[in-house]
Amino acid sequence: MRALISVSDKTGIVDLAKELHALGVGLISTGGTAKLLADQGLPVTEVAEVTGFPEMLDGRVKTLHPKVHGGLLARRDTPEHMAALQAHGIDTIDLLIVNLYPFEATVAKPGCTLADAIENIDIGGPAMVRSAAKNWKDVGIVTDASQYADVMAELKANGKLSDKLRFALSVAAFNRISQYDGAISNYLSSVNFEAEKLSEDYVPERARFSGQFNEQYVKVQDLRYGENSHQQAAWYRDLAPSAGSLATGVQLQGKELSYNNIADADAAWECVKSFDSSACVIVKHANPCGVAVGTTALEAYSKAFQTDPTSAFGGIIAFNRPVDKAAAEAVSKQFVEVLMAPDFSAEALEVFKSKVNVRLMKIALPANYGNVRNALETKRVGSGLLLQSADNHELALADLKIVTVKQPTPEELHDLLFAWKVAKFVKSNAIVFCKNGMTMGVGAGQMSRLDSARIASIKAEAAKLSLQHTVVASDAFFPFRDGLDVVVDAGATCVVQPGGSMRDQEVIDAANERGVAMVFTGVRHFRH
Repeated sequence: MRALISVSDKTGIVDLAKELHALGVGLISTGGTAKLLADQGLPVTEVAEVTGFPEMLDGRVKTLHPKVHGGLLARRDTPEHMAALQAHGIDTIDLLIVNLYPFEATVAKPGCTLADAIENIDIGGPAMVRSAAKNWKDVGIVTDASQYADVMAELKANGKLSDKLRFALSVAAFNRISQYDGAISNYLSSVNFEAEKLSEDYVPERARFSGQFNEQYVKVQDLRYGENSHQQAAWYRDLAPSAGSLATGVQLQGKELSYNNIADADAAWECVKSFDSSACVIVKHANPCGVAVGTTALEAYSKAFQTDPTSAFGGIIAFNRPVDKAAAEAVSKQFVEVLMAPDFSAEALEVFKSKVNVRLMKIALPANYGNVRNALETKRVGSGLLLQSADNHELALADLKIVTVKQPTPEELHDLLFAWKVAKFVKSNAIVFCKNGMTMGVGAGQMSRLDSARIASIKAEAAKLSLQHTVVASDAFFPFRDGLDVVVDAGATCVVQPGGSMRDQEVIDAANERGVAMVFTGVRHFRH
């Protein structure tokens, strides 16, 4: 048995080579890898000895040779293939261990030159990987250090790799090549090439959106059905999910997550992550129906639940702090589909033991969790895709422009920022009443902003919450004064909105007439 080893990332490769040698596997290698193994006292044959040709063109040509690819591609069960190998003095290669030039890491570095990017496009590596992966029945192809343990376990136990493992390795290899080629395509098609600037230290300007968009995902699980029971669905995650994202969560108990569970859970989780202090978010049908901050998880939940107890039934609940026994006991009194938190105390887990259908999700949050966001957002349309930078804008007090005679109080300014943060996660048209770090009424997803304002008032009345002296956030400008009049009639004394309407002055005059404060943000938060 012979193994060809050629790796850029040499993590664990010496230990692997030693174990292969101990099993009697002959080692072939290239360049720096061969030197590393030889320095460790391992008997290794350089590829140049196998091919009869030295490495050429600064290492660009070393494995592109029939004695390499013939040894990988020959089918052992085909007499004609084996006769051809014998006629040309080619030996089979049974195990290929390759990882590719670090193209993705190279182009991710600030100031990466075009020359560096091009030089880190691997040619021989992908060619060998494809050859070995195509001939998976006879060749094991290893493309990642995480696979070393499984490969060695089977070789030690059986002296060979099983068909199941070889096929799985082949699939992983083709996936890796797809990811690699996609990254190269994304980079090169984003370059704004300027021939007159071309030099070895030329750092090209790159378009925000590449000419071809290639994105790769890994399946987390098949789902029972999609948005509706007649639809099929699966859940995928990014190749390298961000710390603190929903895809990194661990389900501790409960039924399998559904398509709608996951969509709503993501809405709740992203919203609760936007708060620095202890917060709770309750989501129903992708909209926050209750959001609050508090000194404890229990206080935050109790305030959030008060906003809309009816909608909270069967909702998705997210905390940005660990759930203790007190919070767990309060939540357990209602019907909840999914409960998410960075952690759960042992006593909290005990509370939910009897609630076997409640899905508990533990999602560890990094220290800077408020800054961990998706960079891009996508939406499928007929035969196409909409791609945009994510709405990660954070509003600061200094960004606010007070446009009315009446000035907001410090307490109102604090609540304005809270209300604005919540409005970003409410489907447009969005109207959010808040007071003392708590939503008091939420109007979402209406075709008319006026209707959203009315619905928010109706919701508050149904929850027996007074809207007197509340603040209101509107995700986009008021096109007429009528929406403002509705929220002021309901009891609001301060309003935050983007501004930018041709009738801004009309709305400002109305606010002055009604004796309320109004601030403009200059930024809107449409969420469709």
